[in-house]
Amino acid sequence: MATRSRKPTAGPATPPPRHERTVLVLQGGGALGAYQAGAFEAFADVGVAPDWVAGVSIGAINAALIAGNPPERRVQRLREFWQRVTVPAPLPFEVPAPLRPLANRAAAASATVFGISGFFRPHHPAQAVSALSVYDTAPLKATLLELVDFDLLNSARVRLSVGAVNVRTGNSVYFDNTHMPLAPEHIMASGALPPGFPPVAIDGECYWDGGIVSNSPLWYVMDEAPDLDALVLQVDLFSAMGRMPANLDQVQERAKDIQYSSKTRFNSSQLRHRDHLKASFRRLLDKLPAHLRDDPDVRELTAASRRCQVSLVHLINRHDTQSASVKDYEFSRATVQELWQAGRGDVEHTVAHLDWNRATEHHEGLRVFDLTR
Repeated sequence: MATRSRKPTAGPATPPPRHERTVLVLQGGGALGAYQAGAFEAFADVGVAPDWVAGVSIGAINAALIAGNPPERRVQRLREFWQRVTVPAPLPFEVPAPLRPLANRAAAASATVFGISGFFRPHHPAQAVSALSVYDTAPLKATLLELVDFDLLNSARVRLSVGAVNVRTGNSVYFDNTHMPLAPEHIMASGALPPGFPPVAIDGECYWDGGIVSNSPLWYVMDEAPDLDALVLQVDLFSAMGRMPANLDQVQERAKDIQYSSKTRFNSSQLRHRDHLKASFRRLLDKLPAHLRDDPDVRELTAASRRCQVSLVHLINRHDTQSASVKDYEFSRATVQELWQAGRGDVEHTVAHLDWNRATEHHEGLRVFDLTR
């Protein structure tokens, strides 16, 4: 992927966040994941570095590239990955705007027929009959082994959590480097979307893409750390809000947006509601007589009502690449570059926004910011 000149970030450099932690939450979305890479590059430019990255599907791959490399190499490794998985332009000149949708369709068709170098390839005809998927993801394993330092990743200097689903039980599972050593298979399991990609076997169980159950790891983060003091940057690739479709292709695109947006606003509302309930519990517990403080139920409620100090910043990809319903597997170089720059641009807007300073301040409770409306 060609490197474009970077625009300077608008406004003065942002001071480091004043929360104790910075958490990066990355949704799944295939080719749309280039938006997350561009967003991360812009965050890195202003000195925002996560100490916990949680991802699903392509978000898990981006997360591994971040957690599995030292700070000075993270953007480089992200760029190398996205350069490898792009489909080169079929023509030696830029496609005119009116022909862009056709060019995007051609790139998606190429990925469908031939696969994506460094990512996935069609099964050999002799294997296709008995295979549990259309494609073989062995190229992705080789790419991860080359671009991710798994020794560094498993040192847990940056916490990494990637979501998958157990094929047999249907339960959501998170692989976390603070709980177990992670290997390429854990990252691949998070992105094993059927029927395209095969289930990944780990310790006798098989796993598929975590996006089947929930395409965002936000709930895992909040459940793992109920008293979290953090700036949480959630980079979503599908927008729950959208226009009424005008044709069948747009119907498919809109359905995909709704399905994989994972109820972003609903989740935010529920987290706010949970925060209010915690506050109510604390006020009630303060009214109890002293002799009840050691009651097991009171102790449990006290632990459950610990208050978080979270600024949740939503960055939502609302950029139209003119790829419609194939946008999550349309890996043309032009589109990947466009998405990368869109992610950069949205972050540059965010850090220049007045609310950004409020988001980085330590405070009590949960606050939610959506700065890419």
